[in-house]
Amino acid sequence: MTKKVPSVIIYTDGACKGNPGIGGWGAVLRYGGHEKHLKGGQPHTTNNRMELTAVIEALKALKFDCEIELFTDSQYVQKGVCEWLDGWKQRGWKTASKSPVKNADLWQILDPLLKNHVIRWHWVKGHSGDPGNDLADALANQGALEYCR
Repeated sequence: MTKKVPSVIIYTDGACKGNPGIGGWGAVLRYGGHEKHLKGGQPHTTNNRMELTAVIEALKALKFDCEIELFTDSQYVQKGVCEWLDGWKQRGWKTASKSPVKNADLWQILDPLLKNHVIRWHWVKGHSGDPGNDLADALANQGALEYCR
């Protein structure tokens, strides 16, 4: 008999006031009838770093191995995980053109977190009225604003 793993829906987003600039990240985690909101901010960062941080922090918040539907408006994150990550690792964190992978420190944090879960990645167009993405975006902007204070 196989153990049923929890099914979680996650929305993530990153924001940056200037790029680089003060940044924020936000995540919405939904499990059953529960919803958890996460957010944070950092000084002098980029939008892509905040997008990655949102996913990292959402996955770190999970207490069990899960089946996840993960929604992001970042093609950088989605393609990074689904298309580029294995090649980067095989090439010693170099791109196909032999350049160092940007944000390798965050990709190296994210990589082992991915192994604990079955994740189905979904790209959603940002600022298009998707309620989960809009909430993650609002949390990311709050994270940046709170960091400014």
